[in-house]
Amino acid sequence: MENPLLEFCHVSYTYHTIACETLSLKDISFSLDKNEFISFVGPSGCGKTTLLNLIAGLLPVTSGTIRIGGQPAGESNVNIGYMLQKDHLLEWRSIYRNLTLGLEIQHKLDKAHLQIIDELLKTYGLWEFRNAYPRQLSGGMRQRAALIRTLALSPEILLLDEPFSALDYQTRLNVSDDIGSIIKEKGISTLLVTHDLSEAISMADRVIVLTKRPGTVREIIPIHLSIANRTPKTSRNAPEFNQYYNQIWEAIYDENQERG
Repeated sequence: MENPLLEFCHVSYTYHTIACETLSLKDISFSLDKNEFISFVGPSGCGKTTLLNLIAGLLPVTSGTIRIGGQPAGESNVNIGYMLQKDHLLEWRSIYRNLTLGLEIQHKLDKAHLQIIDELLKTYGLWEFRNAYPRQLSGGMRQRAALIRTLALSPEILLLDEPFSALDYQTRLNVSDDIGSIIKEKGISTLLVTHDLSEAISMADRVIVLTKRPGTVREIIPIHLSIANRTPKTSRNAPEFNQYYNQIWEAIYDENQERG
């Protein structure tokens, strides 16, 4: 059996300030396989974004081990893409020049990578807007542009930190469906942090429920939906969908009751 692409082994993280120490994550263990999509849900402040920041190398673990591609996180050459809540497009650069920004920073502004951007722009409906500026695009189009910017670097692991939260409900459904389809087509292993339980279920192969701070794994729920040609949008019509929703909601609610 192939080794996991990402492994968390008893990982904890403590924030340090002059006044005190705050344990944010405690004894987290899970793995992410190649081509797998995992959603993280849990109470506000349980450390979901901190978990992504540890994977991205923006924070050091306090204890435990993170292995990426079979190597300690700091030694791994696995390419990681990180898409945040805000698109962080630069208003003074055209959409095309926003998409090439990461390539410029990593000195990869070559013909092969530019061809990837061109193909993604055409495939996902932004080719005609490549010379427009971010303010001229809708929220959904901006998020697609932000995703293309991330995919241009060919990540093997994609981290999504509530990337649809600023969108209205209908746009959110459409964009999550677009992005979910892109991820599946590209075969990118993905971790999504979200407060939206329907979004978590509809996009994921597994949902991991975290406890209140200090966050630890309360439950790992495999998602099996009996629906053909599954997409994030069609997943919501699966007969098992409501059962999963209630199971996850009760896990979070029970957690609040037990530790409230």
